[in-house]
Amino acid sequence: MDVDQAVELGRAAVMLTLMVGAPVMVIAVFVGLLISIMQAVTQLQDQTLSFVPKIVAMLLAMLYALPWAINQLVEYSTNLIMGIPGTL
Repeated sequence: MDVDQAVELGRAAVMLTLMVGAPVMVIAVFVGLLISIMQAVTQLQDQTLSFVPKIVAMLLAMLYALPWAINQLVEYSTNLIMGIPGTL
């Protein structure tokens, strides 16, 4: 395995990580923004008011995106394992 292959494997792993984690992070940011706006309007500054809905929304997003994420991870792992003979 040369340096270019190692860099490409690292790049692909980072991109996959970002792609799989992005839906949950986008939901967390969106729900956090909505909760912050609601807190600013009502002047309620309780920390659990922002924490609990974000956790619930992230859990629901993970459950919804889980089949797709597992499919992406299995596809990447399969390609990685199938490529082992060519890297030696």
